Amino acid sequence: MNKAILMGRLTRDPEIRYTNTNNIPVCSFTLAVDRRFSRQGEERQTDFIPIVAWNKLAEFCGRYFQKGQQVAVVGRIQTRTWDDNEGKRHYVTEIIAEEAYFADSKKNSSGSSKPFESFEPFDGRNDEQVDGFYPVDDDDELPF
Repeated sequence: MNKAILMGRLTRDPEIRYTNTNNIPVCSFTLAVDRRFSRQGEERQTDFIPIVAWNKLAEFCGRYFQKGQQVAVVGRIQTRTWDDNEGKRHYVTEIIAEEAYFADSKKNSSGSSKPFESFEPFDGRNDEQVDGFYPVDDDDELPF
């Protein structure tokens, strides 16, 4: 199984380009991902992970992501090599994005931020939501 899930901040605006042969969109950007732990007395370390998105996901990332924004990416790890004009071999390890999400706080009209809400569930009921969820009746029946 090859699956990577990352959350970090974009180090620069995404770069979108199109392949020469089929005009397929490809978007490249780098995520700065903080390590979970740091040694006592040391600053937390950060890894800079190259991300590549293709097709519609590339267009989405290129259009809506920007430098400094916190995003989450789900994808696979891929390594590749190539030889440059001088015959020197280069190696790169990158994440091929399969999913990408906004992970920043949303700004409200007053300029302050609140935690990001990806969606508000709706099942057609008129009950009032509490923190994005509907109240559940206290009966013994399961709701599904």
